[in-house]
Amino acid sequence: MRKNLFIAALAVLFFSCNNNDEKSDAYGNFEADPVIVSSESSGKILQLNIEKGGKVDAGFVTLITDTVQWNLKLKQIEAQKAAIVAKRQAIQSQIVVFEEQIKNLRTNEKRIARMVKDQAATQKQLDDITGQINVIEKQIESTKTQFTSVNRELDVLETQKETTEDLLRRCTIKSPVKGTILETYIEQGELATPGKPLFKMANLEELTLKVYVSGAQLPGIKIGQQVDVLIDKTATENQTLRGKVTWISPEAEFTPKIIQTKEERVKLVYAVKVAVKNDGTLKIGMPGEISW
Repeated sequence: MRKNLFIAALAVLFFSCNNNDEKSDAYGNFEADPVIVSSESSGKILQLNIEKGGKVDAGFVTLITDTVQWNLKLKQIEAQKAAIVAKRQAIQSQIVVFEEQIKNLRTNEKRIARMVKDQAATQKQLDDITGQINVIEKQIESTKTQFTSVNRELDVLETQKETTEDLLRRCTIKSPVKGTILETYIEQGELATPGKPLFKMANLEELTLKVYVSGAQLPGIKIGQQVDVLIDKTATENQTLRGKVTWISPEAEFTPKIIQTKEERVKLVYAVKVAVKNDGTLKIGMPGEISW
């Protein structure tokens, strides 16, 4: 009987030692870096291509808002540009007419100059033609200055066109990253306004386990270090994954209330983030442990 009790005591002691050896070094929860996408324009949601839990690639068109006003604005700008271009062509045609008049006057000027030498015309006739030429030349210079004003009007309209096209592009909301839709905050047919959140997404292919270590443990861990990550597989069994330390807080903080360890809590701890590839098992908020 005593022998059986002794063996049982040894078994309990051995089991306790094993449990101590298997204790993890830090505890925490899995999290992701969510991206909240907001509207950059105002308008009714005409097309909604996402739903909660859906996976999208970067650049995927998630939704489209009403574009009627911006398309009408572009048509208006194009019409104004066409009118100004026609005005510029009219100015150019007027200059061509003036130049043709000068060409004819110079021909007459040469002819009368010869007649003056032969005393077949008066000096006044020659002076009158020269004066007409000078007047038309000044008219040409004055008309050419209108090009500057017209070109500036075209520059202004071109800037307005680029601005409107940018606003039109903002009506099409694309996914900024590859990931999973976590939440949607708007439905098709509702009105979007600038800055209003539309949906939240995150890349769940790799989650981050945020754990807390004491100052005494801190020298034993470094960025880039490979560690074992333990998660619950069953009620009595753990599953081990590999993780990589990506960040260590430079400052200590009080232990968060959500952290519950098997050991007595320490007052000050350092936050550590461990990146873990997700095969679909990991979920945001799931508890995890690490050991190194």
